[in-house]
Amino acid sequence: MRIGKPRGFEVSWHVSKLIREKIILGLDPGTNVTGYGIICIRGSAIQLIQFGVIQLGKTDNHELKLKKIFERVLALIDEYHPDEVALEAPFYGKNVQSMLKLGRAQGVAMSAALYRQIPIVEYAPKKVKQSVTGNGNASKEQVAKMLMSLFTLREAPKLLDATDALAVAVCHHFQKGKSTTKKSGWENFLKANPHRIQSK
Repeated sequence: MRIGKPRGFEVSWHVSKLIREKIILGLDPGTNVTGYGIICIRGSAIQLIQFGVIQLGKTDNHELKLKKIFERVLALIDEYHPDEVALEAPFYGKNVQSMLKLGRAQGVAMSAALYRQIPIVEYAPKKVKQSVTGNGNASKEQVAKMLMSLFTLREAPKLLDATDALAVAVCHHFQKGKSTTKKSGWENFLKANPHRIQSK
């Protein structure tokens, strides 16, 4: 779903010294669908620029999927020039292969931002839901409904990966860029799976 640039968007650069402006790109990386959401912050006002998805299902080769994620995220960065990029951290499930693929998708999305020297912040899924809805266990539909109200949207997108990514951007704004993922992915994984640690 594409939202047109708001009126006065072009001239806003001339008043940016008076009204501090920030553009945030939120990403929800996935190996079949990667969601993205872009918002603009002017003072205390939040304005939606665009949100949507990068479709990857038609590509069978995993490496080509990663290449497409990198290229599309880079294209979004070059078009909208975000000041910061926020990503949703992969959740820890029982399927190790799925976790590995999600981690790779997140890694190439992060690489695209770092390639353009844009700071990145990572948020846990529960923190994103908590920031947007007030409930860390909210469903995707509840998150989408809250964002529809916030941005006065008439209908939710067919793929909720788009609103998930938009929620990450909104969460980043609400959290003032302070990530709550204090430990690295491997540290969290080992803490949750102590039986996998082998002593010498």
